[in-house]
Amino acid sequence: MYRQWENVKRLTPPVFVALIVGSATAVVSVIALGKAFDLQKEILLSFLPKSATAGVAMSISASLGGNPSLTAVLVILTGIFGAITVTPLMNLMGITNYAARGFAVGLASHGIGTARAYNVDSTAGLFAGIAMSLNAIATTIIVPIVVRVGGF
Repeated sequence: MYRQWENVKRLTPPVFVALIVGSATAVVSVIALGKAFDLQKEILLSFLPKSATAGVAMSISASLGGNPSLTAVLVILTGIFGAITVTPLMNLMGITNYAARGFAVGLASHGIGTARAYNVDSTAGLFAGIAMSLNAIATTIIVPIVVRVGGF
């Protein structure tokens, strides 16, 4: 991070916009799918924090009445799916900037995606790690608010 500090500072505003949009999209998409498939409350609460890293997601799930074990499985599946699909998806979309690619995979695919990003490029890995950390915080804030406001 020290070597890339200027790059990190320069990209701070778009990083925070991407964090808010990405975290909110992860939660809203789960709610939409939950409503479409008429998921039980416990299952929906277990799905909501799936894009945070496992320890954080399981804690959020447990505190809201979800099933932490189910959440752990969903987190792992999300991470694997993201790590497998990120490179072809980014290539298809024409995204070549490694900071953007790394941030996207870290936000959506947490630890597994971040490990994959580090294997691809050090800049991608750095931004994936930043995204993973910030998304853990954002998910901890967003999910309980959405659950309270949404009446789950």
